[in-house]
Amino acid sequence: MEAFILIAVVVLALILGVYLWATYNSLVTLNVRVDEAWSDITVQLKRRADLIPNLIETVKGYAAHEKGVFEAVTKARAATLSAGDPSHAAEAENMMQSALKSIFAVAEAYPQLQASQNFLQLQGELVDTEDKVQASRRFYNGGVRELNTKIQLFPNTLFARRLGFGSRDFFEVEDPSAIANAPRVKF
Repeated sequence: MEAFILIAVVVLALILGVYLWATYNSLVTLNVRVDEAWSDITVQLKRRADLIPNLIETVKGYAAHEKGVFEAVTKARAATLSAGDPSHAAEAENMMQSALKSIFAVAEAYPQLQASQNFLQLQGELVDTEDKVQASRRFYNGGVRELNTKIQLFPNTLFARRLGFGSRDFFEVEDPSAIANAPRVKF
């Protein structure tokens, strides 16, 4: 009888150990996937931030007196580059969308600028980058959803935090309509 109890305890401990091992590994995998997705977002935000100075210089040549618009775009660019987490990135995203709308509104007043090949190319690259930012956000938020769900499921919730896994923040924007569409200029 004692041998049966000992075998039952060993088997139970083995099952629990395998369960913890598998759950830990899946949490690590999800955590790495979320980190990778965040990295993708930062790459696209950096790419967009690198396009901004070229766009500003192109527009400046036609609308040098629009200093406030250029300062707002520069400030939004700096905020984007310094955002280290989803909440700061979302804040910077709101600033950037507002600033880009302003610069494109200025561009509408200058027909020569609208016809400039350089401006059109930059605008196309910016729209492409905005689409990539949106795709990266969806991938990131999907990874966060999977990780957060796994952490919150019972019995994982009993030990996930003790193993060093915590919920991650979604990359959400305060005003979703501000980023629903990439900035567009009608020519």
